[in-house]
Amino acid sequence: MNQERHFTLLPDAFYQYPTLQLAEELLGCILVKQTEEGTSSGFIVETEAYLGNADRAAHGFKRRTKRTEILYAEAGLTYTHLIHNHCLINVVTAEKEVPESVLIRAVEPYTGIDQMLARRPVKKFQNLTSGPGKLSQALDINMGDYGRSLQEPPLFIAEGKKPEKIKTGPRIGIENSGEAKDYPYRFWAAGNKFVSK
Repeated sequence: MNQERHFTLLPDAFYQYPTLQLAEELLGCILVKQTEEGTSSGFIVETEAYLGNADRAAHGFKRRTKRTEILYAEAGLTYTHLIHNHCLINVVTAEKEVPESVLIRAVEPYTGIDQMLARRPVKKFQNLTSGPGKLSQALDINMGDYGRSLQEPPLFIAEGKKPEKIKTGPRIGIENSGEAKDYPYRFWAAGNKFVSK
């Protein structure tokens, strides 16, 4: 179950897509984390786009802080942040000085599943990685990953398989963001049981 597999890194050009397109293109790609215990990975099945200064729900919306500084760097870096003691992982997108990103909301477990279950014991397997805090705990993604390039180990995104059908709709958990709460910036693999509820 935990055999090592060969992963093909995504090219730099992949991260140059506009943020909304990248949020959709990431579906089916493989999020990989290497640790001393081994390699764990999952197919990305749900994402949310955040469009910086044009999006009141975005962390970079008209405020630049020490926490959000990485959002102003080049695309393809990791923005991790804490919400209610849960670490969430985002892909930095857009050109420099434009604070946009894509949140990875859920993955379908692929490799290193025994390690993932050891980090996050669950009664229902579909609860293992069906949310942004859940997947980070299972894959051991943490605040130490802030600013990492997603194009090299130990944390990277690799080629995967495109979902047959993709759905879009409003993002989750951003009720206090005015009109932005209704923007259809959430993308998910239709019918996948690991999409967050």
